Amino acid sequence: MHYLDWAVVVAYLAYVIWDGIRMTKHSGTKEGFFLANRALPWWAVGLSVMATQLSAITLVGTTGQAYSDGMRFIQFYYGLPFAMIILCVTVVPFFHRANVFTAYEYLERRFDVRVRTLTSFFFLISRGLGVGTIISAPAIVLSIVFGWNLIATIFAIGLSTTVYTMFGGVQAVTWTDVKQMVIIFVGLGVCLGVILWSLPTGVGFGDGLRLAGSLGKLNMVDTTFDLKEKYTIWSGLIGGLFLMLGYFGCDQSQVQRFLTARSVDEGRTSLLMSAFLKIPMQFLILLIGVMVFVFYQFTPPPIVFNETEVRRASSNAEFVRVEREFAAAYDERREAALRYTDGDAAARADYATADKAVNESRKAAIAIVKQGGNPGFNDVNYVFPTFILQNMPIGVIGLLIAAIFAAAMSSIAAELNALATATTIDIYRRLIAPDASDARYVLVGRITTLIWGLFACVVAIFAADLGSLIEVVNKFGSFFYGSLLGVFVLAFVVKRARARGAFFGLLFGIASVWIASIYTEIEFLWFNVIGCVVTVAAGYVISLTVRGGEPPSIGTEKII
Repeated sequence: MHYLDWAVVVAYLAYVIWDGIRMTKHSGTKEGFFLANRALPWWAVGLSVMATQLSAITLVGTTGQAYSDGMRFIQFYYGLPFAMIILCVTVVPFFHRANVFTAYEYLERRFDVRVRTLTSFFFLISRGLGVGTIISAPAIVLSIVFGWNLIATIFAIGLSTTVYTMFGGVQAVTWTDVKQMVIIFVGLGVCLGVILWSLPTGVGFGDGLRLAGSLGKLNMVDTTFDLKEKYTIWSGLIGGLFLMLGYFGCDQSQVQRFLTARSVDEGRTSLLMSAFLKIPMQFLILLIGVMVFVFYQFTPPPIVFNETEVRRASSNAEFVRVEREFAAAYDERREAALRYTDGDAAARADYATADKAVNESRKAAIAIVKQGGNPGFNDVNYVFPTFILQNMPIGVIGLLIAAIFAAAMSSIAAELNALATATTIDIYRRLIAPDASDARYVLVGRITTLIWGLFACVVAIFAADLGSLIEVVNKFGSFFYGSLLGVFVLAFVVKRARARGAFFGLLFGIASVWIASIYTEIEFLWFNVIGCVVTVAAGYVISLTVRGGEPPSIGTEKII
């Protein structure tokens, strides 16, 4: 990179770490460290909610996903607005009234300490895996940019974010999230502008969309009802609804966000902000991925979006032959694309045929890379960073790399703080030292932040080669969220539910998801439905075996 790009990235990182550490003056008590004294404005909480979701995985993985698969991924989010409305009416006021630090703290009042500890444990496992995946995204970028060792890069990113999270607590996380969202949106806007400016003379935005649409990359609704199909309107509206209810209503990283709001109404508004802005934001990011695809219709793309792997495979005669086929197919596709945008309708068939040949050459090249010693390689995660480095102007590269860092650090910090909160409140305070001082709880919170940061770095080492990172992180969550949601359904809705039913219902729910993942071809969004239904059904049946004893009164309160 040019020294100006270096200056932009270094200045950004230095500012974020400094800004986070200066928030330590607000984090001396457990209320301040874990919940920002419940005094944050709705717009800051709303931006923090969105920033927690908008990780570097979203920028790196989603753009790469759109490049290869088009806009269909947006169906994943169709259940989000409905989930947010449900949670605003139910969970937000309920948790505020319960005056809890964690979502799982309430489960002890409704059931018992075993249920609280088990749900908190499964949250810790799911989020620990998730934050590791989040760290791997910017690590991939840096390893490409600077040729650094991937493992060293992972620890550098993970631990630098851990530092300001350790000292500043949730207050630092929230306010740095707000500033990072500004960097992200500026970076995305500049990126889209540069792409449009770089298209050939006479080829505009509408022409690019027509090219992408002719290959099906603008399809945003698939009405097929097939549990084996990953992204359809049904998997988004049903499976996505259960996933979003579990994530925003039962995951401490999100519950903690709206618990920091000044009031119930401000907590609700913060979630509604995400409900109405998340899909347009995701649409913009996917659109940028599609426009990267359009850009490469007129500029030769790499056959594999990872220079290291290309250099490694270049000594393979078969790879060299495939590269020649790829170059010839690209030339044919470019010529057909230009004719099609000039109004030659007959060129559409030639364009589709040439694009198919380009894709077949890419698949063959990736297969050679996998056979050459990297069986888990998937270049979806490398598309956007490679595009930035090879095609953006000086200064803009630094801005976009900083945007990727902003997305990564906001999510990493939020997840680490939530992990530390659940560990400190649900494990340390409840089971080890219930009468310790606030200073001790804050110290434990900082230590556990560091421990979880190290754990996440280890997970990141293995996550980088698991495939599309945006899918990997949601797969991790889908193994747990539906079952966790089921426990809260038992607590809020099923008056007859008892502790034994909730405890074993959760275990049955988790087991059912693992069985479905191993022995069926059902796609991961439906795991959330399976986990929730099995947990509620098993929990209710098992509760019927418990004689006498009404559940605690808090469990029978109305939640609206």
